Formats: sequence, structure tokens, C-alpha cells
Amino acid sequence: MRQIIKDFVKICSETLPINEPIYDFGSLQTPKQVGFADLRPYFKDKKYVGADIRKGPGVDVILDLHNINLSADSVGTALIMDALEHVEFVRKAISEVYRVLKKDGILIMSSVMNFGIHDFPSDYWRFTPAGFESLLGDFEMSFVGDKGDKKFPHTVIGIGFKSKINIDEFEKGFNEWQIA
Repeated sequence: MRQIIKDFVKICSETLPINEPIYDFGSLQTPKQVGFADLRPYFKDKKYVGADIRKGPGVDVILDLHNINLSADSVGTALIMDALEHVEFVRKAISEVYRVLKKDGILIMSSVMNFGIHDFPSDYWRFTPAGFESLLGDFEMSFVGDKGDKKFPHTVIGIGFKSKINIDEFEKGFNEWQIA
């Protein structure tokens, strides 16, 4: 987890209609990240479930993004923060998240583009903004952005909305985050 991602999540939590339950896919807090990588404080008083493929700090339930053992239409908000580069079959994972999201659900995701290899447990991908646009193609509405050098950003973010909403407030916060 990087501080800029926590800052981005804070903007999302304050400006988007965050529906419950919130599932944080990739919630395992690695040894040097225990406590720091916890996103729960941004969603106070909301049902929040930490999910990962292995147990450990920050993980409430073991779930595999390739085959999420949850009912369709059961998740209000899905987070995949700096974890998608560790998912081998990314399109399958996004399809599974789409399936479990409620009709007004939101997927909020981020990934590194210009960043060293970091195995937790494997590191497969680097995503461009166009890659995130493609991954979010099935959503009714999406927002994709980046941070860093326009030609080689260090971070790419994406939000998929299963229904149309007004994101003007979010966009203001995003624009400030992007240039900070």
C-alpha cells in the first residue's frame, strides 16, 4: 500500500456513494505494512470485509478473485487497491467482481505501472490507462485516471459503476490528487 493510494481511497469514500458491504480484495497486510495498509478507517460504520487468497493481518475471509465464492449481486463496493498486478487471470477476476456487485455497485481499483517487481505472491502485470478502460468496458459507466508522468505514469486508477451516477464531486477531488 502506498500513501497516494490511501489518499485516493479517502477521496472515493468521501465523494462516491459507497454501498455495503464493502469487500477489499487483496487486503492482506504484508509484514512491513501491518496497520498502514488498513483501509477500514475510511469506511467507518460500514460493513467492511477484508478478502485475500491467503490468511493473515487484514484478512477476514479467504476468496479467490478468479472464482469468488459469493452470490451474485451481493457486494456493494469492491476495492482492488494495488493488487490487480498480482492476479494471473485479470479479465476473469474483473468478470467475477462484476458478477458479485449489486446493480448499483462500484468497483474501485488501482495498480502500479512504473514500479519494481514485488512478489505477493507473484507479480504478473503493469497496466496503462487504456488497459483499465478495456477492463472496465462492461460497466455502465467508468472513470480512469493516472498519476505521474503522462507518458509513463507510476499509478493507474479506475472506477467501474454498474449504474450511472453524478461524479462531479469525485472529479474535483481526483484532479487535486492527480496534481499533488
